[in-house]
This record gives sequence, C-alpha cells and structure tokens, in this order.
Amino acid sequence: MIESEPGVLVEGITKSFGQVKALRGVSFRAERGQVLGILGPNGAGKSTMVNVLSTLVRPDGGRAIVAGHDVAHDPAAVRRSIMLTGQSAALDNMLSARENLILFGRLMGLDKQSAIRRAGQLLEEFDLEYAADRRVGQYSGGMRRRIDIACGLVVRPQVVFLDEPTTGLDPRSRQSVWDLVDRLRDQGITTLLTTQYLEEADVLSDNIIVIDNGAVIAEGTADELKARIGTSYCEVIPLHTHEIPQMVAALGNLLPPGLRSEINAETVSLSVPAPGGAQTLAEVLRRLDQAQIELIDIALRRPSLDQVFLSLTGESSPAGTAS
Repeated sequence: MIESEPGVLVEGITKSFGQVKALRGVSFRAERGQVLGILGPNGAGKSTMVNVLSTLVRPDGGRAIVAGHDVAHDPAAVRRSIMLTGQSAALDNMLSARENLILFGRLMGLDKQSAIRRAGQLLEEFDLEYAADRRVGQYSGGMRRRIDIACGLVVRPQVVFLDEPTTGLDPRSRQSVWDLVDRLRDQGITTLLTTQYLEEADVLSDNIIVIDNGAVIAEGTADELKARIGTSYCEVIPLHTHEIPQMVAALGNLLPPGLRSEINAETVSLSVPAPGGAQTLAEVLRRLDQAQIELIDIALRRPSLDQVFLSLTGESSPAGTAS
C-alpha cells in the first residue's frame, strides 16, 4: 500500500439480496492508522458493509479499495492484508491459547519455529502468558476476545475489521478490548469498528460514519456530530420543584419559547441552551441567585453521541433492509 493512500476507500458501493437493498451507494474513507467508527441501528447495513470490504460478499456496484487492493478484482490480496474479528471468537476450544496461535501462524505460512516465537510474543503482548497453556474453552469472554484478536495479528495486517467486538462482554473485558484498539492505532493499523455502544465509538474513534437504511447519513468526528444537534446546555435542578415556574420567569430570554411550553407539574429540572458555555452558566446562576432559588445541582453539559444517534436515526427503518 502506498504511504499516501487511505487504508480503506469506498465509493458508491451497492448490494442487494433479492428485493432487499442492503447498501445504497455507500461512500467513505478511513486514513492509514485511523480508527473509523461505524454506527447504525440493527438492519442498517453495517455488517453487510464489513462483509463486502473483507471479501465475504461481492458488491453489486461501486468500488472499494482495502490496503491498496480492489475487493472485487483482487480479493486474495485483500485477504492477505486484513484481519476480521466478528461477534463470536473463531477459536478451537479444545486447543490452548498457545496452540491456537501456533496453528494460525502455520496457516498464515510461518515455519514452525517462527510460529512458536510469534505465539510467545503475542501472549506476552496481550497479557495472556499466565493462561497460555489452558484450553481456550475454559476462558472467560474477555480472554477469548483477546486471544481471538491476537490470532488475527500473527501476521501483521494493514487493516483490521472489528465487528461489534465487545458485544456481551463485562465492563472490565470491554476496557481490555478498548486498550487493544488503541494499540492497533499506535501500530499504524487502520481499524474499522462497528458498534452499538455509543460511548465506545466516542472514546475510540478518530472519525465516525452513521449508516441507516443502507446509506451513510452522517460523517465526522464525535465533536462534529454532536455539534449538529446544538450547542452545550446548562442542566439546572432546583431544591424545590414547585419553584420551576419562578425559575422560568427568572431565566426569561435564556429559555427558548418551545421549552417553556413543555414545562408541566412533572418537570423536575430545566435544560438551558448555553451558546456562551461558561458565560451562560454564570448568567443562569446570577439570575437564580437574585430570585433566591436554591439549587441541588447545576452543570454545563454537551450533547452526547447517544442524542446524536437518536436524532439522526430517530425514524424506524423501513421494511426491506438488511443487517
């Protein structure tokens, strides 16, 4: 792969299964060494996109270049350049972690001694030396995920596809996978990460695309996507909820008219748009102090990626989409 080329380049990819249009002209790029988060609801087309890029499914139209190779015209070269980890670990449960790694090394063309040496390096790198000779069938979910990813790195890939790699893992195991993704970035490996965990995409991704109904509907950094649905806001919680009407009067023009109309007897807090950030927060405090309204809490918050996701994909996907 030429140094200036992106790790992955996708231009107008389409794919249908019978009457189901799974991908509808998808285009994006992932730079070398970048982590690209791919978000979307169930049935949006995320897994189909990964299957196309990893040569498991042939596209109907468009062009996709992975590690400098065309997925349609040179799939063998693509497969030699990538690693794919799905939602379940592809391991032999009867073998130990060391034996699985050696097996993968031999399958990838390493001689016996090189495969043994590489297995030892990966066991150390992935902090699995203590369980190296234990059968993988006895591993926890997080350990299985780590050894699964390690097997894919026996021969260093240029592009890695992680298709919902933390599904079903406990928080500690999920953090372990996050650390591995950071390690891939540090090694200059391009990583495409599909996930349903918005926090995961926010923390790990250099850039994010949102796919819905087989098409890319948004692209940008986490901060850029958050900016699409508005600025920061002040969340204000009064000590006495019956003082909400007085709060509304005190805050006056800081509250949009639409927000005032939504306030009712069940309202327990106010969200005040804060285009001025900390300055708006200070003005809110000044006005409420003048009105002698006591607060339990006040905080300056930014829109979350969850809010972005719901805003972009709020309408339920129509029938006739694929996962």
